[in-house]
Amino acid sequence: MAAADVVSAKKLVENLQTDLRALSNEAKKKYPPVKEAAEAGILRIRTVVAKNKDIIPALIACSGEIMQPFLLGCDTKNLRIVQICLASIQRLIAKQALSQEAGSNVVNMLWNLMDCGIEDLKVLQTTLVLVTTSTVVRGNALARAIVICFRLHFSKDNTVSNTASAIVQQVVCTVFERVLAEDAANAAGAEDHSIHQNSLKTNSRLPPKSLRPCATDAYLLFQDLCQLVNAEHPTWLLGLTEMSRTFGLELLESILNSFPQVFLRHKEFSFLLKERVCPLVIKLFSPSLKHKQNLMSTGPLVGDKPYFPLNMRLLRVVSVLINKYYSILVTESEIFLSLLVKFLEGDKPMWQRILALEVLHKLCVQLKLLRCFCVSYDMKTHSTKIFANIVNALGSFIQSLFVHPVVERQSALPGVNSGKDGLNSSPGVVGGMSLGGGLTPQPAFAYKGVWIPLINVAATGSARPVFLERLTEMKILVQVPGLSEALTTIYESINGKSFKGNFLEMLDKLEAPTVPDGYGLSIAFTCLLDVVRSVSTIVTSELEVEQRRKDQSGSKKMNGGTVLDRNDAVLEDVDPSLKSLWEELVNASWCGVLAALSLLLEACTDETGTESILKSLEVYASLCGKLGMTVARDAFITCLCKASLPPHYALTVLNIATPQNANILHKGHKRSISRDGLSSQQGQGSDGNANEPGDGRNQVVAVGTALPTIQGTQQGPVMLTAKNIQCMRAILSVAHCHGGILGTAWHMVLTTLQHLAWILGLKPSAGGSLKVSGAAETANSVITTAVMGELPILSAMLSRLFESSQYLDEVALHHLIDALCKLSTESMEIAYANKEPSLFAVAKLLETGLVNLSRVDVLWRPVTAHLLEVCQHNHGRTRDWGAEAITSLVKASLAYKFEPPLHENLKLQTMLLSPLQELSAIQHPDIRQRQLECVLQVLHNNGETLAHGWPLVLGVIGAVSDDQGDNLIRTAFKCFQLVTTDFLPIMPRYGLQICISVAAKFGLQKEELNISLTSVGLLWNISDYLYQNRVSISEGLVKEANLVEGTNDSSPNEAPVPPFDALWLTLYSKQADLCVDSRPAVRKSAGQTLFSTISAHGSLLQQTTWSTVLWHVLFPLLDKVKKLSGAAKQDKSDISGGANILIHHSRDTAEKQWAETKVLTLAGVARVFNTWRQQLILLGDFPRAWALLLEHIESSALSTSNEVSLNALKSFQEILQLQASSPSPKVLEKAASLDTSMSAPKAEQIKRTTSGDNPKIMPQKQIENVMDDFTLWSTAWRVWHSIGINGTKPPTSKTAKTLPSQPFLTTLLQIFPTLFQHIKSKFVASDFQKLSRVLQCAVSVPIHADASPFLLPSSMQEAELTGLQEAALNAITCVSKAIGTSETMQAMHPAVFDQLLTFVTYACQAPSFGQIETRVMSKTASKQEKWESFRGSQQAEWVSMNYVPFAEKSLSMTTALYKKTATRQAVMEQQVLQNILRVLQMPLGLKYACPSASTWKLAVTSLLEILHIGLPVARNPTYNKHFKSMWLDLAAALECFLFSEHPAPVTLSVEEQQQDEAMDVKVVLLIQNEILPYSTALPPQFTAKIMGLLNRGSIHSANSSSFLDTNNSQLREEFAKTCFETLLRFSFITQSLVSEEGAITKMAMSALLQRCREVLSKYVEDERLSGKCPLPRSRMAEISFVLKALTTLMESLKKAHSGNVDVNTWDQVIDLYPTLVDCTTCTSTTVCSALRDVLSQYHDLLLPPSGAMQNGR
Repeated sequence: MAAADVVSAKKLVENLQTDLRALSNEAKKKYPPVKEAAEAGILRIRTVVAKNKDIIPALIACSGEIMQPFLLGCDTKNLRIVQICLASIQRLIAKQALSQEAGSNVVNMLWNLMDCGIEDLKVLQTTLVLVTTSTVVRGNALARAIVICFRLHFSKDNTVSNTASAIVQQVVCTVFERVLAEDAANAAGAEDHSIHQNSLKTNSRLPPKSLRPCATDAYLLFQDLCQLVNAEHPTWLLGLTEMSRTFGLELLESILNSFPQVFLRHKEFSFLLKERVCPLVIKLFSPSLKHKQNLMSTGPLVGDKPYFPLNMRLLRVVSVLINKYYSILVTESEIFLSLLVKFLEGDKPMWQRILALEVLHKLCVQLKLLRCFCVSYDMKTHSTKIFANIVNALGSFIQSLFVHPVVERQSALPGVNSGKDGLNSSPGVVGGMSLGGGLTPQPAFAYKGVWIPLINVAATGSARPVFLERLTEMKILVQVPGLSEALTTIYESINGKSFKGNFLEMLDKLEAPTVPDGYGLSIAFTCLLDVVRSVSTIVTSELEVEQRRKDQSGSKKMNGGTVLDRNDAVLEDVDPSLKSLWEELVNASWCGVLAALSLLLEACTDETGTESILKSLEVYASLCGKLGMTVARDAFITCLCKASLPPHYALTVLNIATPQNANILHKGHKRSISRDGLSSQQGQGSDGNANEPGDGRNQVVAVGTALPTIQGTQQGPVMLTAKNIQCMRAILSVAHCHGGILGTAWHMVLTTLQHLAWILGLKPSAGGSLKVSGAAETANSVITTAVMGELPILSAMLSRLFESSQYLDEVALHHLIDALCKLSTESMEIAYANKEPSLFAVAKLLETGLVNLSRVDVLWRPVTAHLLEVCQHNHGRTRDWGAEAITSLVKASLAYKFEPPLHENLKLQTMLLSPLQELSAIQHPDIRQRQLECVLQVLHNNGETLAHGWPLVLGVIGAVSDDQGDNLIRTAFKCFQLVTTDFLPIMPRYGLQICISVAAKFGLQKEELNISLTSVGLLWNISDYLYQNRVSISEGLVKEANLVEGTNDSSPNEAPVPPFDALWLTLYSKQADLCVDSRPAVRKSAGQTLFSTISAHGSLLQQTTWSTVLWHVLFPLLDKVKKLSGAAKQDKSDISGGANILIHHSRDTAEKQWAETKVLTLAGVARVFNTWRQQLILLGDFPRAWALLLEHIESSALSTSNEVSLNALKSFQEILQLQASSPSPKVLEKAASLDTSMSAPKAEQIKRTTSGDNPKIMPQKQIENVMDDFTLWSTAWRVWHSIGINGTKPPTSKTAKTLPSQPFLTTLLQIFPTLFQHIKSKFVASDFQKLSRVLQCAVSVPIHADASPFLLPSSMQEAELTGLQEAALNAITCVSKAIGTSETMQAMHPAVFDQLLTFVTYACQAPSFGQIETRVMSKTASKQEKWESFRGSQQAEWVSMNYVPFAEKSLSMTTALYKKTATRQAVMEQQVLQNILRVLQMPLGLKYACPSASTWKLAVTSLLEILHIGLPVARNPTYNKHFKSMWLDLAAALECFLFSEHPAPVTLSVEEQQQDEAMDVKVVLLIQNEILPYSTALPPQFTAKIMGLLNRGSIHSANSSSFLDTNNSQLREEFAKTCFETLLRFSFITQSLVSEEGAITKMAMSALLQRCREVLSKYVEDERLSGKCPLPRSRMAEISFVLKALTTLMESLKKAHSGNVDVNTWDQVIDLYPTLVDCTTCTSTTVCSALRDVLSQYHDLLLPPSGAMQNGR
């Protein structure tokens, strides 16, 4: 035993002894038995204490004895003694020291005291202690104790009655508490549930045997209470004859409310509920159901009138039954709930309706109950739709307050003064006028003149509304943001009347209290909010459970912060029955809730109340959306949207034909008056509540312009109230918190927000957010200061709304995007109608896209596809915003940190950049400008991470066209320059090909020439980059082979091109395209770059790739250039591109400009052939390529353009440099050591090799085989000959505009020696004839008169061999050399001589060129005379060249060649020497008449040299047959020279005459030495002619026929002397009879004598004619020489053998004598002396010697 218990027990013992002593003292005089019993009790107590350690159990055992003095004391009825005894009994009871028997005795004692009316309060107190402290009182004793309390309750003493009432309730509760304790103590024990319903139905005093003692007592007690309330006699509470129904109902309610466990656990008690309580309640409700309120009177009908106390208590019982026992009273609850709904009908008294509302209020906060209602009733097919009826009844009640305000008010407030027309006025309004400032209007609802205040509604037993407590318990704050706060502030902010009580708590009221104004509406409003909260909590809490279950099962969590914002993925896995329950909950309630809340929203004048309504609408909209109830969801959304806009404006904008009442009517709820239906009644403005008194929420706070719509634009301004702004906030909240469930309702929400933003003047700004624009301050817009300060907040809320879209699931996000796109489409249609559109949708599309980049694959395509449509709109601002949105999205997406990184995701990067590329298809310049600016920013910010996006970026940059402005092209090119400068190393290798194409596009654009030229430079830079990074690029291309969209320029029959080579081919191809640009500068730059690139980097190409280069790049380029140059205009119109630029005359036509391009192209191709000959030679189709190139060269060489033709020949000349030689090892070693970073190549040949790409050296033998292919060179020879023939073909007319130029002809002929080296092995006579023809035509071409002063020498002495002439001779020289070294070509020697001799003739006779009229330069004309003659209009247009040096050189070559070939058979057979002599006759004969004196001198010299070689050959008996006809030509040549018909000019000096005479002497000496000594072997006729020449030359004779000519300078005395000496030499008569010289001697003698006779006869005649005038000295010298010669001759004749001198000779000598005699008249001493000598020789003839007769015969 614990120490405390011991102390307590000792104290009890002490108190008992004290009480017994007091009792003994009090009763010792009057009541001795009592005294004795008290003393005995003291002794007994002492004995117990002495014998027992545990005092209390010992006291219990002898409690009967201990209690005996006290019982006896109470029987005395003595007040003092009774008090002492009751106090002691209470001590024993309190210490639980009584036995069951003692307890029964105490109850009997108390019964007696109650009957006697002694100490009623003490009796009640003792009874309470006895029953509540222990369970010793049971059964009948307990019943008697309870009856004691009941009977005292009916005492006339109010104190006793009230105390008894309280004790009765406590005792009754104690009885049931014993049951709970008993059940707890026997929780593990089995209970007997075998109960027979029939046994329970009998009203027996015996309880069911299945109950334990305490339960039995409670059962009997509850049964008797029901019987008493039903006015029946009790069976257990014997002695209780009456009890009021109100008190009985209170006891029943208390039991039912406090001990539901007892009734739910024990079927016996459940049976009592069903069989006793429920029928009783229904029975007692009967009078109330039958009563109806007369709508036309102020009081109830006569008859059974509802009794307020009874009805109030019955409803309390009903509330408990439904709340606590619904699970066992389903059917009964349906009846009760139907009764409650019926009580809400308008024909019931207001207090009764209020009581029903309060009960419903308690039910609406019970989530399980509402759920059960729906499951048990609404979801049953044939059951009453209880939950729907409840909600509809609430709505009907609220609506009735506004529909029938007079009846409701008069029935509720009979004593309250009414305003005008019986309607209450707002406290803030007096006589229709506002009270003014300083007063805060009370929260209320005002509608159509009806003003109903909103007052505080406190729940039973609590100053705080119950539903707020429930909200907190259910944590609804998390599920519905802001709702709890809104509801709480409803009551905290109310300044009007506050009803402290609750009708269900008015237990002390015997009459129905007055219903405060607004109480009914307030509690109904609260019920509606409870319904919203409860339904929301049921659905959301269970959804959360399902979500957690799904998450635990491994399902992936979705985006979204709350359940309401999630997708329908959870619903798919939910039990269909559970889902059906949720749907039924919402279906059963949404119509009524919407109808009531929409009306309240319209009527509410308080911001806080409005907020709670809006939050409720938001909650229901989210529920409907979550459950997929689109119709209901859209109805709530429409309500919110409609409330945010002015009425008629909303109807137009939202296209609302009728309100949601149509659906509501089908649900059984009738709303007879709506805002729209009454808006036109008297006293109302455009808004139904615009004129409601005291309604501050309808005050206009903003006035703006209407947004144009497709249906039309509202005329006049649009006015927004504070409530509209608040509703706008609510819409934002709905969209922000529950965007995931809006679905198609997004369109309505966004439409509303768009219109509100437009009215408030919020315009899009950077990033898609809305800012206040200046438009809000226009004349048509008025915004209050408060709203103006709120606009930034609204803008921020709008932004947060779309920022929250990042938490939406994919389906919801698509709904949002679809709605925005649809809204934007509508705005675009408006813009097409020339109306100012809203850019709200486009801006918000941008904002939505920016915050959802984490799942860009979901939204990118629909968003960008629509924005691309926007960009094509013809409205500038719309288009501008579309471009802004797309470019902003692209920049943001590229900057976003994706996982995996963007540069590793080809598909994603391509998708992100595709819209930017698609902008290129839009023709608007502003869009293109935005696009390029975006690209530039992307390059600056994200260029390093573009990776696979480079093709698209380059595609955007390269989308240039000539119809774009120069600004766009400059911007695009700026981007491209950045790419080529900074990003080539990090670009994917396959992007290099695209980069090349883009550069080419910029080169081809026509707007900016500088950009085109710079682009060509960029192509060079790219090529250099490719070369320097060839290894890494090649490897990268191989790795990226599957990504390369390379251009394989090879045909199907050709080998595939390697990726790296394909890159080069693309570069070459694009450069080739630029080479045919329409602008000369671009063509020139591109051509130089192309061929420099090939020359510099061709070593990187593989062997097979060269074929592609030829056939797909170079030759197509040549074809294009040929075609375009042929079509070029020849006039000077518009060649400068419209610019005022001075152009050189050589480029002043398009034809001339294309000529330059043609030259550059052909030269470049030729250079490629020469530079990369080793690679090209081994191509299988090289011969075909060679032939094709030669065809192009031939075509160009025959062009009318001197520039083209000349350069074509230069190209021809270059390709002929092909040599079959491979680089030496030293060259290769040097090439391998070259640095790869060489400077850009020039136009000359460049060959760069490194150790990594050594040149492809082919086997020497293989190269030689290709090079030795005669087909190549025969083709070249054919082309050369064709060019030569066609290019030098003489015109058929006498005039020509153009003739081949000297440089052209020179180059043509200079080609031949190189070409001949390859064809000489097959070069035949016919080929030489072709060559000769070309040479003759070439050298015969005259020059234009204008150019002749610059080309022709001023005098013959200054003349030099021209390049053309030298080239022609070189050609012959090379052929001649080849002939000399080849035995097979010996037969061509005569042809060579013929050609040279032809050229020799040009010295004296310039060749003609067809029929062209030419003039020859005079050798005596001065420069000034020549220039003036050339400028003369009547002079010929063409001037022949100076051929003297050319002919002389040809003669020298002939001489030299003949020296070498004189003995060649062909030379002799073809009578080359004779031809030479014939040709030389002209210059020899002309002599001083030759254009140049050097000509005949060279001719003489050459003749002497040739004859020194040729005469011995001609005399040779072996060959003389070939020279028979030659001798006469030789004689003619000698005669032409020695006795030319053209005398020396008078200006010839003596020295020159002597030099010329020396030449003549050399010829005579030649005759003397080479001819006459061999006269026997020569033809006699020839010898005779020679002798005649000598004879003619031996005598001096003046050239002038006049004997008066005194000029003797032209006398060739030395020549004559030599001739005469020669004659003399061969005229001397030898002594021998026979002599080989006989014939020549005779001839010589005859010639000499004949010549003497002629001179003498002439002298005699001239002497006679001259008279006294002496003859010229030359004549005198001549006659003197002749006389001396005769003297000598005669002396010789005399000495000669007689056989050698015939008679004719002597006859001739004798015949001279008379003539000599005639000469004696000469007075000249010299002549006379000589005459004397010769006459003296006749002495022997006059006296003939002895043998004279013999000789004279």
